Amino acid sequence: MEREDDKELWDILGHAAEPTLSPLFARNVLRKIRQEASPFERTRNWFSLRRLAAASAVVIVVIGMAIATHRPTSHTPAANEPDVVAKIDPQDYDVVTDLDELIAWDENSLWEEKPTL
Repeated sequence: MEREDDKELWDILGHAAEPTLSPLFARNVLRKIRQEASPFERTRNWFSLRRLAAASAVVIVVIGMAIATHRPTSHTPAANEPDVVAKIDPQDYDVVTDLDELIAWDENSLWEEKPTL
């Protein structure tokens, strides 16, 4: 912006008082710098009891959910379990044989019947 663009503004700015610094300005700045926390103190303040408690609660909930939802399945059969065929009772073979004969007889007798229509 040039002076010719807005002459009134530049006139007002020319009459404004310049800011003056307090004689204690340098001392106040140095005091503020000394009062600033060191990086260690800032880190220690960040890990307050309230934040640590909240973070611990979140971690406990996440671990609990992971344990509750993760159920490992065994892909290998147990060594102490007997074979399924060995568990079958010998009387079951007789029942299965009788059922096979019954089904075969039922299928044959169905075709031998005369339609009643």
